Amino acid sequence: MKVVIFAGGKGSRISEESILRPKPMIEIGGKPILWHIMKHYASYGHNEFVICLGYKGEMIKEYFLNYVALHSDMTIDLKDNQVKVSDSSCEEFKISLIDTGLETMTAGRLKRVQKYLNNETFMLTYGDGVTDVDINQLIEFHKTKKGIVTMTGVQPQSRFGILDIDENDMVSTFQEKPKTENVWINGGYFVIEPGVFDYLHDNADDVMWERQPLEDICAKSQLAVYKHHGFWKCMDTLRDKIELNELWENNPKWKNWK
Repeated sequence: MKVVIFAGGKGSRISEESILRPKPMIEIGGKPILWHIMKHYASYGHNEFVICLGYKGEMIKEYFLNYVALHSDMTIDLKDNQVKVSDSSCEEFKISLIDTGLETMTAGRLKRVQKYLNNETFMLTYGDGVTDVDINQLIEFHKTKKGIVTMTGVQPQSRFGILDIDENDMVSTFQEKPKTENVWINGGYFVIEPGVFDYLHDNADDVMWERQPLEDICAKSQLAVYKHHGFWKCMDTLRDKIELNELWENNPKWKNWK
């Protein structure tokens, strides 16, 4: 099953980094967060990717064009201009890098890669969020619901500690940054049927995937949610990047590959 990844946005909320590179190329543990996302899918046997490029998309192209050279031992014969790779540790990724426009909104980016999906069920995610969700369990859940779209729902973590205060103004319990109970948000990591393109206009460049298409699909009772209770984190800000790098050094909860 192919995996579509939105990787074309400008990442304005993390402009300290995105002014230099596209947001999916911001590094966690020395590797772009895009690589971490792809490794997660590949660990469940899903190695074919369609990456929707936009802002500074040439940097993503250059990264993968040079990937083998940078991750392999090789012999170069300058006289004959021949290169022989002798030992490669590269992943078995098959990657379609598609320019979907600089200002295109997410629905438009998805519409522009329709022809690469062969009218088959596919997966979709954003190029800035990591998780330990079991991809194959997500797919099986999607099959049981028989809808057009399954979205992974996650519970966001509060930015602040929560206080329970008694009648004497004393704190009875304190929770540092707990998950927000009974609140579920879009965590990305979708499974989608090809019928979704019936909900995307021919020119959807100004349409957000998260608005008209998903709202219309929801109105038709064709949107299911897979509740994920495990780890999920989106890299929206510089603080998020710092926290993810700290996790990578100590306890990378999304890392399920060797």
